[in-house]
Amino acid sequence: MKIICIGRNYAEHAKELQNEVPTDPVIFMKPKSALLVGGKPLYYPEFTDDLHYECEVVVKISKNGKYISEKFANKYYNEVSLGIDFTARDLQNKQKEKRLPWEIAKAFDGSAVVGNFAPITHDMNVNNIDFQLKLNDNIVQDGHTSDMIFTIDKIVAYVSKFFTLNIGDLIYTGTPAGVGPVTVQDKLEGYLMGEKVLEVDIK
Repeated sequence: MKIICIGRNYAEHAKELQNEVPTDPVIFMKPKSALLVGGKPLYYPEFTDDLHYECEVVVKISKNGKYISEKFANKYYNEVSLGIDFTARDLQNKQKEKRLPWEIAKAFDGSAVVGNFAPITHDMNVNNIDFQLKLNDNIVQDGHTSDMIFTIDKIVAYVSKFFTLNIGDLIYTGTPAGVGPVTVQDKLEGYLMGEKVLEVDIK
């Protein structure tokens, strides 16, 4: 099982981190050990002083595929949820300054929270999904997949050029503006189309 993440897929988020808006999807990966499920808490890592949340729509791959055409991409995933891509922002910035890879800031254990999945029904338009992240009952991210630079189908097609997609793989499709830090005792809750699908406590 692979965890494939897309960076800078919302223009406003790219701007808030002072990054260029990409012309192709920005891909990075997380190992299986990064996955945090079942409402388990995240213990604040000792190697960072600036842990940030990044909430995003996650799709689960349901069919093996390689070199998938964009027009057929919707046949390769059938469930959707929300996830949080936790980021050690201080480590990421240091790695960027040195022009080094930043897996240590993005791919550490527990950095990929994922909520409960819902089946994608015939009347659901994945390009028209709204979602919110609450931090201690306050909405901090309010996203809509219609604001994505690259649609889910385009992401699936692009990723499959480089990596064979396998059943059970997860694709984190990028976060909207509003990312920010968490502290110990914070509570995060994710809502997909009004339904709570994710909850994680910071310990």
